[in-house]
Amino acid sequence: MLTITTDFGLQDVYVGVMKGVIATINSGVNVIDLTHDIAPQNIAAGRFALMNAVPYFPRDTVHIGVIDPGVGSDRDGCAIAFSHGFLVGPNNGLFSGVLHQFPPQKAVSLTNPKYWRSETVSSTFHGRDIFAPAAAYLASGVPIEELGEQMSIHDLKEFSFPFPKYSENQIKGYVQYIDYFGNLITNIPATEVRGKQWSVIVNNQTISRGRTYSDVSPHQLIALIGSHGWVEIAVNQGSAVKALSLTYGDQIKIQL
Repeated sequence: MLTITTDFGLQDVYVGVMKGVIATINSGVNVIDLTHDIAPQNIAAGRFALMNAVPYFPRDTVHIGVIDPGVGSDRDGCAIAFSHGFLVGPNNGLFSGVLHQFPPQKAVSLTNPKYWRSETVSSTFHGRDIFAPAAAYLASGVPIEELGEQMSIHDLKEFSFPFPKYSENQIKGYVQYIDYFGNLITNIPATEVRGKQWSVIVNNQTISRGRTYSDVSPHQLIALIGSHGWVEIAVNQGSAVKALSLTYGDQIKIQL
């Protein structure tokens, strides 16, 4: 199985072309689109999407991620082996959320042109010319070591996102993702608040906690634990991002 996550959208042919390259190498591989609606160049959103999707796939799945503002620069393209499968894409921190859950076992730089689409590579579309073919070959059983030069796992980039800060009665966290509904997903895990009395403070406004969206009236704010396992701020039948004017990296507080 092979998944694809990009910021390409669906208006253009980029995603379809990547699938064509994959099918040319291995027409039998099962290709699943995770999402192509990551906002352009938003590595944080791509990181979150992959981190939350990968655990639901069978072992040995190959995951391509292409949110790549540094395409054509001197940033590495990489393939990474971990306990649940493989990751293929730019070495820019996109995979760091997955690798916090499942530490990398092996990594290579995608330097072997034998496993590119051709030796002539576009400077703006490595998804087509390097990442899609490398992933298709991995899904066909080619050993990861054949794809290029070995990398130290310490050279895999970390996305520079602040960690929560803890004090006796308060947790300071940050918005790490904004979903289609406008829900604000923080980087505070459910384990820090489960079984406790807590509320969220944003811009001197206290938001009460609940179990599900309908615990408050329509258009009212609520804090809860989302299906992804993180503390989330939502509006019942509305948008928390519009109500609070927050964005990626903005701080929120949990009062215990």
